[in-house]
Amino acid sequence: MSTVNPSINTMPLYLLAWQQLRANWRAGDLRVLLIALVLAVAAITSVNAFSQRIAMHLNSQGGILLGGDLVVMSDHVIPQDYALQAKQLGLATTQTAEFPSMVVHQANSQIAEIKALGASFPLRGDFSVQLATNTPARLVAHPPPAGEVWLESRIMGVLSLKLGDRIHLGEQSFKVSGVLEREPSRGGDMFSFAPRAMMNAQDLAATKLIQYGSRVKYQLIVAGDAEQLNTFSGWLKPRLQRGERVEDVKTARPEIKSALDKAEVFLGLSAMVSVMLAIVAMLLASGPYLNRQLDTFAMLRCFGATTRMIQTILLWQTVWVALLGGVLGCALGYALQQGLATLAGRLFLESLAPSSMWPFVLGMVVSLFVMLTLMWPHLRAIRTLPTVHILRREVEVNLKQDWFNYLPMALVVVLLMVWQAKTLQMALIVSGGLVLTCVIVAVLAYAAVHLLFKLRPRQGQLATSIHIGLTNLRRRLRLSIAQMIAFSLGLMVIVLLSIVKTDLMQSWQDSLPADAPNRFVINLQPDQLPAFKKMFAQQHQVTPQVHAMVRARLVAINHQKVNADSYQDERAKRLASREFNLSWAAQMQADNHLISGQWWTDEDAGKPYISLEQDLAQNLNIHLGDTLTYDVAGTALTLKVTSIRKVEWDSMRANFFAVTPPKTIAHLPASYMTAFHLPPSQTAFVQQLVSHFPNLTVIDVAALMEQVRAIMQKMSVAVSYVFLFSLVTGLAVLYAALIATQQARIRESTLLRVLGASRRQVSVAMLAEFFAIALCAVVVAVLLANGVAWYVSIWLLEIPYHFNVTMSAIAIVSALILIPAAAWLALRSYLNHSPKQLLNSI
Repeated sequence: MSTVNPSINTMPLYLLAWQQLRANWRAGDLRVLLIALVLAVAAITSVNAFSQRIAMHLNSQGGILLGGDLVVMSDHVIPQDYALQAKQLGLATTQTAEFPSMVVHQANSQIAEIKALGASFPLRGDFSVQLATNTPARLVAHPPPAGEVWLESRIMGVLSLKLGDRIHLGEQSFKVSGVLEREPSRGGDMFSFAPRAMMNAQDLAATKLIQYGSRVKYQLIVAGDAEQLNTFSGWLKPRLQRGERVEDVKTARPEIKSALDKAEVFLGLSAMVSVMLAIVAMLLASGPYLNRQLDTFAMLRCFGATTRMIQTILLWQTVWVALLGGVLGCALGYALQQGLATLAGRLFLESLAPSSMWPFVLGMVVSLFVMLTLMWPHLRAIRTLPTVHILRREVEVNLKQDWFNYLPMALVVVLLMVWQAKTLQMALIVSGGLVLTCVIVAVLAYAAVHLLFKLRPRQGQLATSIHIGLTNLRRRLRLSIAQMIAFSLGLMVIVLLSIVKTDLMQSWQDSLPADAPNRFVINLQPDQLPAFKKMFAQQHQVTPQVHAMVRARLVAINHQKVNADSYQDERAKRLASREFNLSWAAQMQADNHLISGQWWTDEDAGKPYISLEQDLAQNLNIHLGDTLTYDVAGTALTLKVTSIRKVEWDSMRANFFAVTPPKTIAHLPASYMTAFHLPPSQTAFVQQLVSHFPNLTVIDVAALMEQVRAIMQKMSVAVSYVFLFSLVTGLAVLYAALIATQQARIRESTLLRVLGASRRQVSVAMLAEFFAIALCAVVVAVLLANGVAWYVSIWLLEIPYHFNVTMSAIAIVSALILIPAAAWLALRSYLNHSPKQLLNSI
């Protein structure tokens, strides 16, 4: 019977575990594992904290288009309870009322959209108002003073007004104190019918414009902390009455929703792959660490330590490493995200909101679970392993027989991927790509190693060195395959993020080019079309394409009456109760994409077909082949759904929910609309149009487009920063995976030097080995990265995919140069020592 060494029996096991950790740190094995863990935790905490702050900022920036973070809209006076609840939660509130009315100046009048503003409006953003003649517009963050109004230039031109003149709204007279150029809340109602007029809510009662039956849109605007907003939204939604709805930036502006969703997908993708790279590096780094631990465990067994004691020591070491790596990783993650946020804040000209502690708490939890699941197979293997097996290094054989021990690690990895990816679909696709990469690389590596060995040069000193390197590949086949898989994963992630980021940036740039339409014209009558087009020709302007609009209300689906109350979703209720603009077109617009069905041919002109926008069809539960009945000025119109389209609303071009073939609705009363780009130097052309065609409504969206373009630019900066951080993390983890095999290669180099190989021969052999590893890894990585990028771009981000030849070539050349060079840099210091010194150090 063996006896336990007294020092082992008396010393607390957690202290013994700590002493062994310190010894392992001095030996260098623990450093690789700890660095990989710190990088994993830093990736989780920094990317999540930074992404959280960016998301909060971008949503706040998007709130500029609404005047706040969340808006309650209603066709009746909003209950006081809503505002009281918001204030109890610490949210800022204000209220507005919008309604159409006549602006009267002397004998002239003009219909306008009047907006009565509460005292603290806007809660987000500001007005751009010209407050004095011949002076530039100023930014103003408050409503007009009582007794004054701000009018859009269209009203000023039609009524021949100038600053200081007085106009009448109802029974009240007002001074025109400003020309409104931009308002912060136009984003949710860009295509309002008439030009805008801003007044103070204090003056509303005196005008006596709001009477019983008046068409008024009431708004309760709320702004504040995201958590409080979520609480308020959760409290509010079950209490909404008929005619009430809630909007935020995503539901109010489809182009902002599209851009925000794409940015969130990319940020989640970046965070996910950063964590995955770090975990792969940890798996590789755990090998050398555990190999050295086996020597210690064998010695403890010889001194009488029980299996349970050894397991406890290894468990305590795991906990110590997890705590240390978690603390260092969280600290590094906080510093990195704080530095990024500071720099990003300067670019945004605003400071970002502070991050919550959740990313760092979760970082500590992830650190502990990752280390426990990483060491779990070894803890179980040591439980039933005799001492002689430890001395003979037969632990690995035992582990190969118990693959189910890796299930906890696999489960943690899957959960991390789902958490970071934000969507299960992306997690499955990217994880599938990673698994496919491992399988393909393993198969190709096995074949390539044997092929390269057969094709090796056989004569000359250089050939001998290359032969040694390729022989090492074959002799250490499992290690070579593991390294190829690690490098392939790292390279695939870097290439994947590079391709997706480039395509995403390009899609945002293409969606709002410099010459995108910034003026929309509606109410154009059929008999005015020739004269309207002639005016553009006379001004040497490109004649814009005009689109017909037929006002219609959907009354039946498959001959079943449409009832808004039968839908649960608020958006579906609004769609079911609103009027639509039907249009016709022979060809589908370039910013529309066919999802299902067939677009019509020339022979289909005049047939009762209709093509619907995808979201409209989904919200109203309409499918291909359904029949829709519309009421057009008392005339019933029945059409069959033959196609479903995806519309790129963020293109800011004229688009329609419902389109028919030519001649199908041409007999119905219609007006026309168009959109065109007007340079800032030719704004007088709008006044000429309005003078020639007084019935036209010209909507200036240039200011709104600048706001949207600015938000997209900020999202581009955010995406670039997160990408760069993921890139740096990926490169650092690749290096950690590289030096994880450092000790084994030092031993091999030492033996070669002892057997008479020169420093040059050892270097060439090592470079040849890593060149072959890099070649196999980068070819597979580039091919699979393009495949995954295609899927992510087309199906998840819904942006065009482009095979980037330049980026793929750069990745291949860089890998073939940098990976062998990095390996040589990691080992070159040992090549300068004599074989005797190397033998004494290993």
